[in-house]
Amino acid sequence: MTTTNSVLPQKDLSANQGWRGTLDLCFARVDGKTLPTASYTTSPLRIQRPFYPAAAPGNCQSVVVHTAGGMVAGDQLEMAIAAEPKTQALVTTAAAHKVYRSTGDWAQQTIRLTVADGAYMEWLPQELILFNGGRFRQSLRVDLAPGGVWLGWDITRFGRSARGETLQSGQWRSATEVWQRGRPLWIDRQQLGGGSEALTSQNGLAGYPVVGTFLLLGCAIAPDHILALRNLDGGTHAGDRGLTRLEHGLVVRYRGASSQMARQYFIQTWQWLRTHVLNQASYVPRVWGV
Repeated sequence: MTTTNSVLPQKDLSANQGWRGTLDLCFARVDGKTLPTASYTTSPLRIQRPFYPAAAPGNCQSVVVHTAGGMVAGDQLEMAIAAEPKTQALVTTAAAHKVYRSTGDWAQQTIRLTVADGAYMEWLPQELILFNGGRFRQSLRVDLAPGGVWLGWDITRFGRSARGETLQSGQWRSATEVWQRGRPLWIDRQQLGGGSEALTSQNGLAGYPVVGTFLLLGCAIAPDHILALRNLDGGTHAGDRGLTRLEHGLVVRYRGASSQMARQYFIQTWQWLRTHVLNQASYVPRVWGV
C-alpha cells in the first residue's frame, strides 16, 4: 500500500554535535482499521507497538519514547507524522520531556504533522520541563487538508518548581503553525527569557511556572460549546484559563502552578469535545497514569 512520503533525511550522529533523533510515522486505513504502515526511528527516539483502547477500538494509539531521558545543548529531534484519509490516530509520549541546563547551544525539536481529508489526528504529548539555564527551541507545523481534523496541546513548566527552582536564566522559543491549502489557520510564536519581566507580569506568566495551549482545528465550534466548556468544572482547577472560538475550531490557554492540573483540565476539555463535538468515545491513555 502506498503511504504518504514523509521520510526524513539521515542525520550526522557525531558525538560532539549531540543527538540527532528522527521519527517518521504514517497511519493508513487497512481493512477498516487504522494501522501504522510506515515507522522509522533513529536514537534516541523509538515508537512503541500500537494500542487500541477498549473504549475506542477505532483509535490507533502510539507512544513516542525518548530513550535518553532528556535533551542537552546541541540535541535535535525531528518528527514527521502523517495520517492518511479516514484514519483515527492519537500520538503521545511516554514521559515528561526534560531540557537540561545548556552551556551554549540550543536543544531543538521540529515536528511536522500531515492530516488528510477525513482523518482525525491527536497530538497529545506529556509536559515539557525546562530546567533553569536550559535553552530550547521547538517548532510544530500541521498541514491540514479540508475535511481533516487535528487536536493538540502543549504544556510547559519553567524550572523545577517542586524544588523551588525558577527560570533565572535560559531561553524558550515556540512556534506553532497550522496551514490548509496554503492558508494559515493558526500561527502562534512565543518566546521567554530566564529572569525576564514576563515571568512575573500580569500580561505574562504572573508568577506561575506552568503554561499550556490546547488547539482544535478543522471542526466547527458553536457558541454554546464554548459556554459549556467554560462551565465544565466550576473553577476547581487552580490557575487562569481562557477559551476562544476560532473560525475553524478553538484555542484554550492555561497558566497556573501545576502541570498536573493543566493536564487534568486539558483532558477534561478533550474528553468533552470527543463526546459532544467529535462523535468519539472518551478515554484516557494508560501511559499517562491518571
